[in-house]
Amino acid sequence: MSNYDVLVIGAGPAGYVAAIRAAQLGQTVGIIEKEFLGGVCLNIGCVPSKSLLRNAEVAHTLRERGKEFGFSFDNLTLDYGVALKRSRQVSDRLTKGVGFLMKKNKIEVHMGTAKFTASNTLEVTDADGSTQTHTARNIIVATGAHPFVIPGIEVDGKQVVTYIEAILQDTLPKSVVIIGAGAIGMEFATIWHSYGVDVTIVEMLDRLVPNEDPEISKEIKKAFDKKKITTITGGKVTGVEKLKTKVKVNVETAAGSQMLEAEQVLMAASFLPNSKGLGLEEIGVKVSERGFIEIDDRMATNVPGVWAIGDVTGKLMLAHVGMAQGIVCAENIAGEPTIALNYQSMPKATYCQPQIASFGMTEDQAKEAGYEVKVGRFNFQANGKALGLGDYAGFAKLITDAKYGEILGAHLIGPEVTELLPELTLAQLMEITPAEIARNVHAHPTLSEVLLEIAEDAIGHAIHQ
Repeated sequence: MSNYDVLVIGAGPAGYVAAIRAAQLGQTVGIIEKEFLGGVCLNIGCVPSKSLLRNAEVAHTLRERGKEFGFSFDNLTLDYGVALKRSRQVSDRLTKGVGFLMKKNKIEVHMGTAKFTASNTLEVTDADGSTQTHTARNIIVATGAHPFVIPGIEVDGKQVVTYIEAILQDTLPKSVVIIGAGAIGMEFATIWHSYGVDVTIVEMLDRLVPNEDPEISKEIKKAFDKKKITTITGGKVTGVEKLKTKVKVNVETAAGSQMLEAEQVLMAASFLPNSKGLGLEEIGVKVSERGFIEIDDRMATNVPGVWAIGDVTGKLMLAHVGMAQGIVCAENIAGEPTIALNYQSMPKATYCQPQIASFGMTEDQAKEAGYEVKVGRFNFQANGKALGLGDYAGFAKLITDAKYGEILGAHLIGPEVTELLPELTLAQLMEITPAEIARNVHAHPTLSEVLLEIAEDAIGHAIHQ
């Protein structure tokens, strides 16, 4: 038996960050992981997918835009297997880094499946079936989430897949139906289309990326239409039939039903928490009807000494949000000064082509909240760096309070906008106004000048429009 100040269940971004911060604050720390250090994000999620997206960007340029850039090929060959191998190398490098950080911070790692036997005690079952017992004054649940699968549809890992099988397959189908137009669906659509796959996206709600500003949805649909990626919105998948060489997908829309055919189906609709089997109910931890662990601003559950962070809480299922929760949680456990997270102001990023980035309120949400709204806007088509890159679709817009100049949100779609967002989120955090952003000199020519332009537009003296 081992006894700790802090014991973390799950070594994904939320869990390992919480463990490191707790160790920095003088706590004795252990972490339990049933599969791999780094969790989904580093191993089969956000990190390897960005490697594949980079390959897709190059493939798209060579296949679709070679003439524009002066490239020509008699016989262009795209080897997706090489792209996959590179993505695994990137993932392996970072996961090894997490292992190093555990050793550096003297965090003991236990591989196995954890279950509460008391609020301060965990039984850990190893792969060989043997068990160990560990106790701690504080236990943090950071077990993540798993893909939601439409009832009645069987995932076989070949014809019907989730992101897990999709990101590990070394060959691509000739055609695919993607169910869900959130970040995962849009990113896989970008990757696969760039390699010549015939892609159809089905979204149950009335627009693509339905959690983004409606203008963003319109712009990304325009971009996908131009690429000849088929999109169906307001479509409910009511059945999937697997045949020998293809899959049939029945979709119900307001206009009636239609049958889609493809070699493969990707389930990318939603996620459910990994909260079952942990023994939470036995120790009295409150969970929602869907299984998400209920927490307060401190990341504490209703049971003293039991905490929860990351996707298993359902607050905002993004790796960087889990990391932020982990830091706040560790600081609260140690009694250190910390903050309460504002989930509405957390940055969101979708790495499709063009990229999407946002935070805070949409224009409609700000008006509904009673603000007198002033919007600053600028199109990438007028940005010199974007034109030089040959990647100038999209726009950026800044949502502000007209009375005080408070930044309420921002919504961007265009080249590398995921890298532009931090200036704006920092400005909001530090209560910097658009007028102050406009006074900050931005290097020319850069994509970041778009942020200068939307700030100037918000205060009424745009220079380049």
